[in-house]
Amino acid sequence: MNRTLYYTPLLLIAALLVTSSCSGDENNQSTGEQEVIPTEITTQALENYSAIVYASYEDSHEAAEALDTSIEAFVAAPSEDTFAAAKTAWLESREPYLQTEVYRFYEGPIDNEADGPEGLLNAWPLDEQYIDYVEGEPEAGIVNDTSRDITAEALEALNEEGGEKNIATGYHAIEFLLWGQDFSTDGPGDRPYTDYLLTDMATAPNADRRALYLTTTSDLLLTHLDQLVTEWAPEQDNYRKSFLEAPAADGLANVMAGMIILSGFETGGERLQTALDSGDQEDEHSCFSDNTHRDMIQDIQGVQNVYLGSYTRLDGTTISGTGIKDVIAARDSELADELEAQIQESLDLANALNTPFDQEIAISNTEGRARVAALITSLQEQEALLQDAFRLFELEIPEAE
Repeated sequence: MNRTLYYTPLLLIAALLVTSSCSGDENNQSTGEQEVIPTEITTQALENYSAIVYASYEDSHEAAEALDTSIEAFVAAPSEDTFAAAKTAWLESREPYLQTEVYRFYEGPIDNEADGPEGLLNAWPLDEQYIDYVEGEPEAGIVNDTSRDITAEALEALNEEGGEKNIATGYHAIEFLLWGQDFSTDGPGDRPYTDYLLTDMATAPNADRRALYLTTTSDLLLTHLDQLVTEWAPEQDNYRKSFLEAPAADGLANVMAGMIILSGFETGGERLQTALDSGDQEDEHSCFSDNTHRDMIQDIQGVQNVYLGSYTRLDGTTISGTGIKDVIAARDSELADELEAQIQESLDLANALNTPFDQEIAISNTEGRARVAALITSLQEQEALLQDAFRLFELEIPEAE
């Protein structure tokens, strides 16, 4: 399921894209000698934000290309080694992409209603039997339904058809095709590489369709990431251009909306609180690969990137400039420092989680559950401070229903 569907009311935060307490030239209206929204530094922050967005989507595309190459090599010659290499490439591809999730939640290129690809890229949770066999259902899934075509167009059309958990594409579909179901208490899923052996179709029924599904979904990942790279590329007539030409208040509200919702509702709520409440490994974000701890870390890292105006690329180079902290500090330096410390605390607590995450949330693991609860609390405090910043800039925050 595409989790954005759970907080459709919060996506009305699009209303805050521009909502402020003034009208007309409100961006330049002063409170005494001080602008409500410091236009010059906000403009600088939005320009730097755009550069970071573009670079991180470029890195995500580059990592997905490496994943695609590894998958092609595996399908061409299935073995323990090529299978392991494909799994490693998947894990590595998640590192830059997870840092981009903070660019969601404001009807930008990633999740606008018209053609945003987020639901095709990272939708979750996923009903495994919609794609392939599961325990007790050896003929389940699109892979084993030979009446269905496996093409890019067909898989896109099948994504969420008949139910929000009927995910057919994206990172988590690839994850399931690589790891399979996870029944282990101390490791990830253990799908055998022989599922892809074309030489013995009796051992691996529909191995040819499974291989085609895997490569097609990997290709789609590149297509959808390329769409985002294009929309944020500099010096083009694209979303980035319109984003930077809009009033500074609009851009600031957009950027901070992504930070607020990812911090509290999405990471702290949908991904952590839901899993903690149930104690069920099926409720963890990357439940097949046991990579959930990295999901938490890199999501928070993305928030910190935007806040500090800094991003370290895959090649080790760093983009650094004006960040949202500088904009807040122009009005309230104490709040800016407090929020920086809170984001760092959340990042530290995420890094302190033990692995695998599904054992951290186990009902019997009192200490592990306490670590997860501490992270949730920190993210809630982070969300509250970001809301204070909204009020500082006289931006209106809609309440979730």
